[in-house]
Amino acid sequence: MNILAGLETFLYVLASALFYPVVAGLVLLVFWIVISFGGFLREYIERKQGSSSIVSRYKRTLESEIQSSGSIHSENLDIKLERLLQKSELELIKSLDKIRFAIRVGPALGLMGTLIPMGIALSALAQGDMPKMAGSMVTAFTTTVAGLACGVAAYLMTLVKEKWIRADMREMEYLTELLLRTSKIKIQNAKMEVKDEILEEKTIS
Repeated sequence: MNILAGLETFLYVLASALFYPVVAGLVLLVFWIVISFGGFLREYIERKQGSSSIVSRYKRTLESEIQSSGSIHSENLDIKLERLLQKSELELIKSLDKIRFAIRVGPALGLMGTLIPMGIALSALAQGDMPKMAGSMVTAFTTTVAGLACGVAAYLMTLVKEKWIRADMREMEYLTELLLRTSKIKIQNAKMEVKDEILEEKTIS
């Protein structure tokens, strides 16, 4: 029995020690969700106006890549642009990981922030300390609401951002194919001009 009591005491101390880190993590998560929601609203307004900073940035990168590779054979250019497209798409997918992380972590922190004060409240009840019990119960319910609110907000933002990312990926694929065909035509025209110049030189000579 002494061993069991010692283990229970150890777990209680451990849970109590985790309370402040959990609350601090939940507060930081709330601030992060607020900041992310501000960026989400800005992107929403931007897309309502018919523009996307992600697609515009990719287009500039794509054009600079084509200009720097203009003298490379078309096969190598295809490979480089395909790699650039895959890299950009992977970055878009990774941008969702932070919000998906909040979907899982928010409710988990809220649950931990609920159960730990509940234990403290029960201990205060056993000691007859009603003010301490009431304070612990308020903290328990508050952390639950904050954690669930963070999870719901992150989930809603994820639903919308996934649609945006799919649309951006389709646009990026279209731009890649369009600029690649344009560059091929330019390369072919340049080769034809070189051939014509060679033929003219041979004719003159």
